[in-house]
Amino acid sequence: MPASAPLVARDRSASDALQRPAHAHVFQLSAIERARMVKQGVPARAVQELSAAMGLPREQFMRAAGLARSTVERKIAARGMLSESESEKLVGISRLIGQVQAMVEPADEAAQGFSAPRWFAAWIAQPVAALGGLCPQELLDTADGREALGNLLTQMQFGVYA
Repeated sequence: MPASAPLVARDRSASDALQRPAHAHVFQLSAIERARMVKQGVPARAVQELSAAMGLPREQFMRAAGLARSTVERKIAARGMLSESESEKLVGISRLIGQVQAMVEPADEAAQGFSAPRWFAAWIAQPVAALGGLCPQELLDTADGREALGNLLTQMQFGVYA
């Protein structure tokens, strides 16, 4: 599986498009399809694939996502699945990266060579005034934090954010 492809759906009813790498597609799934993906669990290897796609060291990614390093590393070594809580964090982050990709895709030519995971990794590391000076990565470990980041990305897309 390519490094730019962190999540792979195992549930064919979720979407045939998800048989391809999914970070670009998770954003397009319905809330029910994402919930089903979370409940089924995401392969632990998705952590290393998503961190690689973002160009981040795995340990740094796990810290930002609020994942226990030793637990995830054990699951990766055993080729296991993440828990529902761990899967929810990965699906949520993947959804945000998919949102960034969806924001850029309409620009066609300008998007050539653009890496949504790498842009996202750079963006989350910088303080953002609209977040009271917090770095977005400080919010990745909670559902409400990821929701706030998704809302901020939407505001940026439509020019609401200054």
